[in-house]
Amino acid sequence: MAAPIAFDDFEKVDIRVGTVIDAQNFPEARKPAIKLTIDFGTEIGVKTSSAQLTVHYHADRLLGRQVCAVVNFPPRQIGPFMSEVLTLGMPDADAAVVLIAPDFKVPNGGKLF
Repeated sequence: MAAPIAFDDFEKVDIRVGTVIDAQNFPEARKPAIKLTIDFGTEIGVKTSSAQLTVHYHADRLLGRQVCAVVNFPPRQIGPFMSEVLTLGMPDADAAVVLIAPDFKVPNGGKLF
């Protein structure tokens, strides 16, 4: 079991929903990945993310899909690419990533609460 944290700590993690507006295979990554460009609406804008999604997802099928991401971690250099947000997923039975997303379309930039 994970160590308990205070609710105030959870509130510091800014998780938002955005729409994938571009997705490209990322062959330069050490592990198979896809480069995502995600629109988080006017407050946050467009951000990039490298995500290891290649088992269940193809780049061309991610366009228009809503995803959830942590938007307030510092950017991280992944090979030649700067990943600005952490796209969220859960492992399936084989540890492959399954994206977390809202059941219904919501406005880009909506914050998890």
